[in-house]
Amino acid sequence: MIRTAAFLLTALSLGAAACAQTPPPAAAAPVSESGFRDRLPEDEVIYFVLPDRFANGDTANDLGGYKADRLTSGYDPEHKGFYHGGDLAGLTGKLDYIQGMGVTAVWFAPIFKNKPVQGPKGDESAGYHGYWVTDFTQVDPHFGTNAEFKAFVDAAHARGMKVYMDIITNHTADVIRYREGDAAQYAYRSLGEYPYSTRDGVNGAAINPGFLGHEVDTPENWAKLTDPAYAYTPYVPRGEEQVKMPAWLNDPQYYHNRGDTFWVGESAVFGDFAGLDDLFTEHPRVLAGMIDIYGSWIDRFGIDGFRIDTAKHVNPEFWDAFVPAMTQRAAAAGIPNFHMFGEVATQDVDPALLARWTRISALPTNLDMAFAAAAQGIVSGKMPPAAMARMLEDDPLYQGGAKTALRLPTFLGNHDFGRFSMFVKQANPGADEEELLQRLMLGNALLIGLRGVPVIYYGDEQGFVSDGNDQLAREDMFESRVAAYNDNDLIGSDATTAQDNFDPSHPLYRQIAALAELRADNPALRYGETVIRDYDTEPGLLAVTRHDPASGQRILLAYNSSASAITRAVAIDYRSGGINPLAGQCPAALAAPGSAVITLPPFGYAICELTGKAGG
Repeated sequence: MIRTAAFLLTALSLGAAACAQTPPPAAAAPVSESGFRDRLPEDEVIYFVLPDRFANGDTANDLGGYKADRLTSGYDPEHKGFYHGGDLAGLTGKLDYIQGMGVTAVWFAPIFKNKPVQGPKGDESAGYHGYWVTDFTQVDPHFGTNAEFKAFVDAAHARGMKVYMDIITNHTADVIRYREGDAAQYAYRSLGEYPYSTRDGVNGAAINPGFLGHEVDTPENWAKLTDPAYAYTPYVPRGEEQVKMPAWLNDPQYYHNRGDTFWVGESAVFGDFAGLDDLFTEHPRVLAGMIDIYGSWIDRFGIDGFRIDTAKHVNPEFWDAFVPAMTQRAAAAGIPNFHMFGEVATQDVDPALLARWTRISALPTNLDMAFAAAAQGIVSGKMPPAAMARMLEDDPLYQGGAKTALRLPTFLGNHDFGRFSMFVKQANPGADEEELLQRLMLGNALLIGLRGVPVIYYGDEQGFVSDGNDQLAREDMFESRVAAYNDNDLIGSDATTAQDNFDPSHPLYRQIAALAELRADNPALRYGETVIRDYDTEPGLLAVTRHDPASGQRILLAYNSSASAITRAVAIDYRSGGINPLAGQCPAALAAPGSAVITLPPFGYAICELTGKAGG
């Protein structure tokens, strides 16, 4: 294996002081465009970024072509909920930095044209995050142009890096209004109390005669749904009649129009997501329209995958048609390993909800939110390693079993829930800088060593610490002017977000780079089946082995989530006769056939290759 990576990882696992003496690893050599398409989803290391918060490569587009008024353009770099100026040109210019971390795929928040500002008076915010789409056919002008997006994709592909788009089929920007009152009064109106057959409830006037409900999916039935005023009376305000693209999105009949979801029951699928216009995804026109929209992005730009926003808020039948359509479109464009993963939001360690959506619909994988919850709890000391072991034991629940789990994108924190460092710091208010850094490194070792496709949230490699979720976890990588960001001390350096943070010598950046290199060089870390070997029911040891049947490689991974050193004899496969240290504190030799004695410092870890045959 690679001595440079092993040496660096040993130093990193001992803490920040050792890191300071170790030079950063060299950036990975670019991979030719002809070969990167052959990589499987489980081969990737993904970097998730919000373009607005990453790098400002072109200040001319900061206002997005709108007039210089924050409530018109959405640009206010001093407010955490408005555009700050990051763009595609900036992202393209930082590909060296991203690839130097061992990243092989970039996933970015939606780049489609958004409604610049929305929200009630006095509580407005901007569409800097990309989830308030009005035009699905072009890049938001705050980020650049379609040509600049093509330039970014081409630049990434030239390096052998893949590009994943964040897509939305559940909703559009908040444009539609209801005649019955203002937005504060839009309570959800159910299918039972407000059927498609009457206006103003079950005792109202008859409408849509002969319509048999959305469950009857025939052209003849859908042709009878002509009046969308079954729950509320929807209308488009003057001046916004043609604001959405493609044009069919401007017709209220293609939306549910039942008021705001309260997140459970039928409202989770038929309700407006925090006021956003909820698409009638059961309708064949909506399904065909979304297939055409996103198929065209594959055709025009050759992207490599989709992260699917709010996937659990869309009826499963939609995914049964959409997913194979996208797979076929990608294959026709010469993209054989198109990776799709849905957002099925949960903050529980229980993976049942995630697995359910791979079984009741055609979603091939979901973001592994159960992994994130387990990692946050274990590294923070709030959960025992048993929580992660229990989660891994449930991998057979996914459609396709444990092999599907190898493709689940795993992560530690994100733009919605908050940064990993925040969970760790809040749970350990008395921890000093060194302990916090060691805990974060333990989290990275879990993320990149255990099964799944690791996702690095931008800024985590520079020790960013959010104050909360949502807007508070979306700091600027370039010089920030947001006071709520700039008062935070970053972990692992003396920097703050008031300066730019693209430091390849940061200990977390170097650790991630070295772990990614290790992962690329060892097939068991990408394809290996997991066997739980030992775990504690309080902060302490988690030990697993991973075996790749194709190469025969076996790797032992051990983690210590406690503040005390641990020595433990761990069971291994009797076919192993030796041990090769890859990272952390591996023993020099096996203790006996079938056993390895692992000694780990507080918050330490070991990644060890098991070699040879016993007695050989």
